[in-house]
Amino acid sequence: MDKKWVYMFSEGDTTMRNLLGGKGSNLAEMTKIGLPVPQGYTVTTEACIEYLKDTQLTDGMISQIDANMKTLEEICNKKFGDPQDPLLVSVRSGAKFSMPGMMDTILNLGLNDVSVRGVVANTQNERFALDAYRRFIQMFGDVVLEIEHAKFEDVLDEIKNREGYEDETQLTVENLKEVVQRYKEIYLQETGNEFPQDPNEQLLMAVEAVFKSWNNNRARVYREKNNIPHDIGTAVNVQAMVFGNMGNDSGTGVAFTRNPATGENKLFGEFLINAQGEDVVAGIRTPKDIEELKDEMPDVYKEFHETSELLEKHYREMQDVEFTIEKNKLYMLQTRSGKRTAEAAIKIAVDMVKEGLITEEEALTRIEPTSLDQLLHPTFDPKALEEKEILATGLPASPGAAKGRVYFNAEDAKNAADKGEDVILVRKETSPEDIEGMYAAKGILTSTGGMTSHAAVVARGAGICCVAGCEDAKVFEDKKYFQVGDIVIKEGDDISLHGTTGDVFQGSIKTQDPVLSEDFGELMKWAVKYKTMGVYANADTPHDAATALEFGAEGIGLCRTEHMFFDEDRISSMRRMILSQTVEQRENYLAELLPMQREDFVGIFEIMLHRPVTVRLLDPPLHEFLPTKASDIEQLAADMGYTIDQLESYIRDLEEFNPMLGHRGCRLAVTYPEIAVMQTRAIIEAAIEVTKKTGVDIVPEIMIPLISMKPEMDYVYNVIKETAEKVISEKQATLNYHIGTMIEIPRATLVADKIAETAEFFSFGTNDLTQMTYGFSRDDAAKYIEDYTEKEILTSDPFASIDQEGVGQLVRIGVERGRKTKPNLKVGVCGEHGGDPASVQFFYDCDLTYVSCSPFRVPLAALAAAQAAINDK
Repeated sequence: MDKKWVYMFSEGDTTMRNLLGGKGSNLAEMTKIGLPVPQGYTVTTEACIEYLKDTQLTDGMISQIDANMKTLEEICNKKFGDPQDPLLVSVRSGAKFSMPGMMDTILNLGLNDVSVRGVVANTQNERFALDAYRRFIQMFGDVVLEIEHAKFEDVLDEIKNREGYEDETQLTVENLKEVVQRYKEIYLQETGNEFPQDPNEQLLMAVEAVFKSWNNNRARVYREKNNIPHDIGTAVNVQAMVFGNMGNDSGTGVAFTRNPATGENKLFGEFLINAQGEDVVAGIRTPKDIEELKDEMPDVYKEFHETSELLEKHYREMQDVEFTIEKNKLYMLQTRSGKRTAEAAIKIAVDMVKEGLITEEEALTRIEPTSLDQLLHPTFDPKALEEKEILATGLPASPGAAKGRVYFNAEDAKNAADKGEDVILVRKETSPEDIEGMYAAKGILTSTGGMTSHAAVVARGAGICCVAGCEDAKVFEDKKYFQVGDIVIKEGDDISLHGTTGDVFQGSIKTQDPVLSEDFGELMKWAVKYKTMGVYANADTPHDAATALEFGAEGIGLCRTEHMFFDEDRISSMRRMILSQTVEQRENYLAELLPMQREDFVGIFEIMLHRPVTVRLLDPPLHEFLPTKASDIEQLAADMGYTIDQLESYIRDLEEFNPMLGHRGCRLAVTYPEIAVMQTRAIIEAAIEVTKKTGVDIVPEIMIPLISMKPEMDYVYNVIKETAEKVISEKQATLNYHIGTMIEIPRATLVADKIAETAEFFSFGTNDLTQMTYGFSRDDAAKYIEDYTEKEILTSDPFASIDQEGVGQLVRIGVERGRKTKPNLKVGVCGEHGGDPASVQFFYDCDLTYVSCSPFRVPLAALAAAQAAINDK
């Protein structure tokens, strides 16, 4: 027996969403609870998947479509294709996940030159019949044969203009006869065939067209943007037509059971009298507010209002409903969970808990964590944004909206910001040397680099809008302009950046500052209540630490010390230390840096107090701190008593072909242990000072980066331990502290059991771990990762969301082997994946102690952690 490919609405329910799609399962569910639903049947998603293998309906599918049409004929007491009183149907798509506007719909299917006369005879309404026929020809031509929609619209506009009509409801019977005839001529001209007159042929062509439309460009783009799989297919719903265009006692509309923009508990929607469904959304006529239906058709409004409330209570969710009124009778055509803004989603979830419709846990699972970005960062004024054309598009590296004048180096950006200007820093790619200009900017644009590039990481940490890897923008930093095609943007010109989409705009667009509601605070309280995994923040300064606490961080999982050395009063000492030719000379310059470094930690410890703070020792290669400008090299040579040639030679000696795999991290501490000694002393002295000042026991965690083997760990551990104990003894103090390591080299995960013999905690640096596992340069991979995702070699950017199959397995191995040695080993993650909701779920499954992310992503991570714990139940 052939597989069941087709189900009547009466055979399904909402649990069959995977098979019948969202629309089909909801139509079945509404049928089940007795609502006025025009009946029909659903061709399954499995049929779509099978069809797409060789783009052909099987004999079994065709015979089942035919059999279910006969059942529908019995229900409606009409015949499909009958010349006297034809059954007409709509053909609509409906995937498992709502994809509004992405798939194609055909109405009034079954009409032909003969049956249209039967409709006239039965309705005594020739205008209605012809209007339905011209709509069908247009939709069928557009959707099934891909005839350009505008070709049909041009005919309609021409006749309206000729007759002096404002809208198409004024078209007469004679006008509509002309429209139908000319539409059929367009069909013949474009396809070489007459418009099909056999309704069964029309139906099968329409079903195939909906299946094919699953892979149209706008559908694929929507799925990629919303992380919907490409392989689940769409169902096709064939439903008996009801008509809202039969006169002034008929109409059609769309409504939400609550306001989708604000969440207000009030019916929100629009309707049109004497219209079909597409008229409401097409903008051809101006719809009326749903409340006006109360005056025009009070009984219908009352029934619709009661039905909407029933649906919301039944689904326990805000609904987006479509309806048609035919001769004063209400029909429900669709219900689905309504799309909404982040603000509305939170209000609706919190209100529904208060109303007793859902639990706190359900409320938490109703919110998409990434949607919180809309609330935590500035956004563009929607009307102002609509008026602007996109200049270029890069990667959405750090969310938010920013406008300002363009500057091409950190110094100019900082100076302009100090004068009160809104600044956009534009670079080919940023480096640690740009840090002051980056912090001064409202937004950052780079032409190279990926989602974990220096620009992206710093921007996310500071809550600064950033578009990275915008290859269309050719940046000429020395000449102070960038170019997109023929458009040149010079220093001082205004641009706007949309960090949430990656779009770049010429000129200034009005922005709106975020405002967090009481409902947001309530939701976050519930997230803290239900999550079991810690959520820390990556924070490098006291300001970052304070921001992290405001957003609910429970500790600092990564404090990067390198950014502290780029301040004007420190960089010269840092450079002199790096270029020292003896240990004694280096220690003298380190002594200059010690009090500055200590004060950094004092500031952070005073804010965080009892909360854990993990400080990473110096990680980047030393050459990143060295000057590149001739004037800076000349000044430094004079300060150190070197000739310019000598200094340039020393700088060249520090350069590396592949610095990310070079002399950095723990390798610096092996070669120059005096650097680790200074940093350890600064951390321990600061902890002792704050403990004495506040009475709170500060317990610092010192983290060694880039460990790959136990002997390496042992060596640096002993340097830190010896220094810490010496300082504690000098200060005659008592202090607990922990020494651990970042796990960011694949080898370290494989020997984690041995490393854990010494290390007191692990923190996975998944940015570098991804880079080294794939062999992708995280600064350059953006150039080709898009090709990989487009060609479905990768499903997502592995730097944005953890690769669970490869990199993720190394994380699992590292956790399991580390805890084999130390069962209670504290294990976290401090890469950018710590703020990605899908990655947070994976880390929860790996039994990590905490995740750490930028301060502005803490609410996202907390919500994702709560959802992971709830899902686990």
